[in-house]
Amino acid sequence: MPELPEVETTRRGVAPHVVGRTIARLVIYDGRLRWPVPAKLEEIVRDQRIDAVNRRSKYLLFRIGSGSLLVHLGMTGSLRRHVHAPPRRPHDHVDIELDDGSVLRYHDPRRFGAMLWVQDEATHPLLARLGPEPFDDAFSADYLFDKTRGRRASIKVTLMDNHVVVGVGNIYANEALFRAGIRPSVAAGSVSRPRLARLVTTVREVLAEAIAKGGSTLRDYVDSSGEPGTFQLDYRVYQREGLPCRVCGKPIRATRLGQRSSFHCPRCQPR
Repeated sequence: MPELPEVETTRRGVAPHVVGRTIARLVIYDGRLRWPVPAKLEEIVRDQRIDAVNRRSKYLLFRIGSGSLLVHLGMTGSLRRHVHAPPRRPHDHVDIELDDGSVLRYHDPRRFGAMLWVQDEATHPLLARLGPEPFDDAFSADYLFDKTRGRRASIKVTLMDNHVVVGVGNIYANEALFRAGIRPSVAAGSVSRPRLARLVTTVREVLAEAIAKGGSTLRDYVDSSGEPGTFQLDYRVYQREGLPCRVCGKPIRATRLGQRSSFHCPRCQPR
């Protein structure tokens, strides 16, 4: 957490208020994030106009001139907009002050996120080797079929590989596989093209529904206005071990795959 829907929800909440605005000041309270906030970042972005706010995988990219300010929310991060900034709280690490007096405040209790400067996305180590976006035409049944042939890793672990497709984290991989009727533990290389076509569709369905509902809030996540997401109310398998399947009534089972919890219905996902 946060996964693609939460990051996209944040992007949509922030972009209308910041595009076209100028960064008046960057205030770094504590730069000890997953990667240290560059010492010269404030100097680089000061007095620069924000031309766009994009998302690549789980990274927010504030387009500024010839480069981008990259923001990663990590596991517990949030980026909230304040018309008038309240007093700083614990774990408030960075303020992006804009020319209209508003503030984007980065909050991250576990400090697993990041705020970095990207000069060239094509060569930046966090961005250069990413797979296609799940909503792009490049993410197709043919593409996924080619990527999975010969793979002995499970289809769930493969789906969560950012080199295969970006942004499909644990929650949404579980949910998409349930809708596709594919058991998470099945070897990726054994899944047929028609079933992969169904999986491409369900990945997009699940992510689109989650975005429409503001993402999932399990503990810390809030959007740019401080509101929690509600997609967690519609989970069909994730964190529902022992509860009846919403489709067939069979108890949901939990296993471990790739050091992550996996959930499935033994009847709806027979193989």
